[in-house]
Amino acid sequence: MVLDALARLTEERVDHHFKGLPPDAAGLTVGELAAQRRNLFTGGFTTPVLALSAERLEHNLAALETYAERHGLAFAPHGKTSMAPQLFQRQIERGAWGITLAVPHQARVARAYGIRRIFLANELVDAAALRWVAAEQDADPAFRFVCYVDSVRGVELMDAALTASGASRPLDVVVELGAGKGARTGVRTEAECAAVADAVAGARTLRLVGVAGYEGEVPEADPERVRAWLRRLVALAVDFDKAGRFAGLDEIVVSAGGSAWFDAVADVFAEVPELSAPVLKLLRSGAYVSHDDGHYERLTPFNRVPREGGLEPAFRLWTQVVSRPSAQQAFTNAGKRDAAYDLDMPVAKVVRRDGVERPATGIEVTGLSDQHAWLRTSAEADLEVGDWVGLGLSHPCTSFDKWVLIPVAEADGTVVDYIRTFF
Repeated sequence: MVLDALARLTEERVDHHFKGLPPDAAGLTVGELAAQRRNLFTGGFTTPVLALSAERLEHNLAALETYAERHGLAFAPHGKTSMAPQLFQRQIERGAWGITLAVPHQARVARAYGIRRIFLANELVDAAALRWVAAEQDADPAFRFVCYVDSVRGVELMDAALTASGASRPLDVVVELGAGKGARTGVRTEAECAAVADAVAGARTLRLVGVAGYEGEVPEADPERVRAWLRRLVALAVDFDKAGRFAGLDEIVVSAGGSAWFDAVADVFAEVPELSAPVLKLLRSGAYVSHDDGHYERLTPFNRVPREGGLEPAFRLWTQVVSRPSAQQAFTNAGKRDAAYDLDMPVAKVVRRDGVERPATGIEVTGLSDQHAWLRTSAEADLEVGDWVGLGLSHPCTSFDKWVLIPVAEADGTVVDYIRTFF
């Protein structure tokens, strides 16, 4: 079923729905176009066009698989980063326990492409979505769905919706511990966590299976503060277990882990004591799959523990110089519609002219309009109208979502695949 669903992606026809693809490919299927192995630079692709590096993508997938195995962690990478079922499948093939998601639509996409385990890192109180989850669970005994709870009110809404749906299987939930005052979601105190757990125990349609949270929201995060919060999370699991809240479980879930502090998660989760059932230590990092040339390049834990490996930026947004009004300024034809800009401006990495690629010396992206990048150019910059400029991007989550079909290119420019996204 999974392979059949993924195969159907290759049957889509190439047309104007997909940015950057060769106009003369219109009418071909995605699979037929991929089989042609066109070159990104000479095969008729139009700018702007976002590409993923085949080699760097594979490197990143392997890096987190190795890291999780080395530290005894299960891995449910956050799929909201890419919303690409082909990448979900490659992550599963690389040993992922399942896929983390954030909202019902994302879960529906994952199920449509055969994902058997979904961790929803949100409290789910939408009655229509809960009916859908209940139906999926009832139809497929092998499907496992786990989501947050962070309020008594939320538990009441979930129980009411699931009861009304006639759900035959309880929904697995984990109490979300908030990361501190002023953080995002999650229960703020251990006493409130106990009250939420009590509410779950009183709900026929829910089953408490563990605790979870997101250390990336720890205020003024540094290694000490993050580890202190993670130890609170572990202590909460221990206290719940001592109180008998996990009685009868085959497995207790303890989950955390974004892309900035997974080294701290690995360290603290190594301290989890023996509980009444085996502990699933579930890491949820997602941005690693493409990494970036900005925010996550600065924040990756591999900067702190380089002996453990490293990630490589896999995105390159190719854009073309369309105006060079002065020696100090140039404009390319990619802007806010094409490039992530919520955390950092894109970074000019390379320039291509007549098949020759060189570093983008003396070129800085200073701003973005809807369809233009503003470039400041120094005396060192060798830049002409018509040149292709390869931009590095910051923040994978807001890079994937601007592109429906993304070419995957080898180092010489040969396009070997196309990644379909669903946002």
